[in-house]
Amino acid sequence: MIARRQADEIEVIRRAGAIVAEVLRILAARVKPGITTQELDILAEESIRGRQAKCAFKGYRGFPSAACVSVNEEVVHGIPSSRVIKEGDIVSIDLGVELSGFFADAAVTVGVGKISAEASKLLEVTRKALTLGLKQARPGNHVSDISYAVQNCVESQGFSVVRQFVGHGIGRKLHEDPEIPNFGRPHRGERLEAGMVLAIEPMVNAGTWEVAILDNGWTAVTADSALSAHFEHTVAVTEKGPEILTV
Repeated sequence: MIARRQADEIEVIRRAGAIVAEVLRILAARVKPGITTQELDILAEESIRGRQAKCAFKGYRGFPSAACVSVNEEVVHGIPSSRVIKEGDIVSIDLGVELSGFFADAAVTVGVGKISAEASKLLEVTRKALTLGLKQARPGNHVSDISYAVQNCVESQGFSVVRQFVGHGIGRKLHEDPEIPNFGRPHRGERLEAGMVLAIEPMVNAGTWEVAILDNGWTAVTADSALSAHFEHTVAVTEKGPEILTV
């Protein structure tokens, strides 16, 4: 069952989302050659706490860090470390915030300096897939209309969508119903209604859609070591259409 939020509850999620967006902008601006993923995580935690909010990811099911920082072939759940970011890398930063008992979640992938033509196209297509998925978050549509829009965009450009990880509802918990796959046929699944809040997050691979999990038990990498990109927004379904809350 998908929860429907009252206007005052969505307002709190909107405030949490504004913090997510602001911190992501700070982190993205710091993604330069020479910085470590651990340094980005420290900055993320300081920035969130400095805004009187909580780091939603740190401690969630044992995750050790405030941010997921995934580099190149890492799809999601990259654990920050001493890994040094280099020119030509692409870096995905996924961030969640809890504020007054409500959650918001977003992700962005950043190119470091001059990146390859393939990496540039991957980022462009993944960002576009998110935009098209968000447009489907309106009353009367079905969950799979989001999935279909994302998959159609991605595969038409020769890339693939990750199957193992999905978007989700969000609100009182970081992960709520429904699951929102990035693939599927349209007009399936639960019907969307005003008041629902969703986290839509295309994870797009340059090669195969298959992934593997590293020995740390968290980090997903592409099975063929090809590049991967990840963009995400938290969005409210409203009578006027989708409202992105992580801006």
